[in-house]
Amino acid sequence: MAEYYDPQTYPKAWNYLQTGTIIDQYMIERELAHGGFSSVYLARQMADQFQVALKEYLPRKLAHRTWNNVVVANSPEAQGMFRRGRALFFEEAKVLAALKHPNIVEVVNFFRANDTVYMVMTYDYGITLDKLIAKKMLAITEEFILAVFDSLLAGLSYIHERHFIHLDIKPGNILVRPGNNSLLLDFGAIQRISTTRINKLDTVLTPGYSPVEQYDVNARMGVWTDIYAIGASMRTCLEGKAPPLAPERSQKDTLIPAVKVFSRKYPDYLLKAIDWAMELKPENRPQSIEQLKLALVKP
Repeated sequence: MAEYYDPQTYPKAWNYLQTGTIIDQYMIERELAHGGFSSVYLARQMADQFQVALKEYLPRKLAHRTWNNVVVANSPEAQGMFRRGRALFFEEAKVLAALKHPNIVEVVNFFRANDTVYMVMTYDYGITLDKLIAKKMLAITEEFILAVFDSLLAGLSYIHERHFIHLDIKPGNILVRPGNNSLLLDFGAIQRISTTRINKLDTVLTPGYSPVEQYDVNARMGVWTDIYAIGASMRTCLEGKAPPLAPERSQKDTLIPAVKVFSRKYPDYLLKAIDWAMELKPENRPQSIEQLKLALVKP
């Protein structure tokens, strides 16, 4: 019989793997990031001391860690959802392990342990775009935007060519490395391009970056869905904040076109490309990465 625990009775520190914890062949060094469904740790491969990023599936609304690091559902009612999410996480790892491109995060291993699933990724040095913007760590120039997004579009094009869509592009998932070369992170929402909607109940929605069709379970998603998120991420570079929610825009669009707001600071071709990518109707946006890349060619 399954045993359930009240997570409120356990120390909050147990929510995270502690420094020195050994999972399979990896030793935890420190936490790098955490979200509602998972945490990412800097870890070291014990055989050769090679540093990696270790991602653990732990949806805190559904499950928690016990004293011996086993992950258990919070209740019998949460058990089914926890298991379904765990299976999807494992499938995500299998998909990513087969995708190899210098501008998308590389999965080098994945395994089951502690009644959950772990994904091992290469560890890259850099700062996520959202932190660069929020902390004003450097000037957001035309050259910076072109460098970051040109490299990002290279990775995204590779994904689309293999009939996948990312579905969670946002500044927090764009790692900016030395030379403004970007790396696309977090493929937890990835889906195959299909004529029908897949995983209707598991769609990830990120306010400001998810387009209208992502909110509609009956709408078809495609390359154009990722393109909206790219446009919204570029707009955030200009404005310093996320754009309004797409459903709000569809009711009453208060977002003034970038060509009107930023014409004194950025060139016309760049602003037009951002506005095009952020068109509300999917059919009015670029229909391929190649179309967007051509729009971003400096005259």
